[in-house]
Amino acid sequence: MIDAAELVDNDFLRQFELKVEDDLAKIEYSLQDRKIFLTKMFIPECVTSEEFETNFLIMVFENISERNISVVPTSPEIAKFVRRNRKYQKMLPVGIRI
Repeated sequence: MIDAAELVDNDFLRQFELKVEDDLAKIEYSLQDRKIFLTKMFIPECVTSEEFETNFLIMVFENISERNISVVPTSPEIAKFVRRNRKYQKMLPVGIRI
C-alpha cells in the first residue's frame, strides 16, 4: 500500500502528485465551482504493479471526499475506476452517470 502522506495536491500545476522512485505519478485536474474535473492520469513506466493505479486513485478520491466537492472524471481510466467502485459514485454531481 502507498503511504497517504506522500500524496501532494499541487495547486499551482493543478495536479495530484505521488513520487515514485525518481518520477511522479500525476492526475491533472480542473477546479470549477464545487466540482473537480479529473482530466488526465500519468503513471510512470517504472511502475509495474496494477495495484498502484488503484491505490493512487483511492488516495485522490479520499482527499477530494474530505473537501466535500463533486468529482467529474473525464479521463477514461478514472471513469472506469468510478464504475468499478460504487462508493465513489456518490461523489458525482447530480445528473452525471458513469
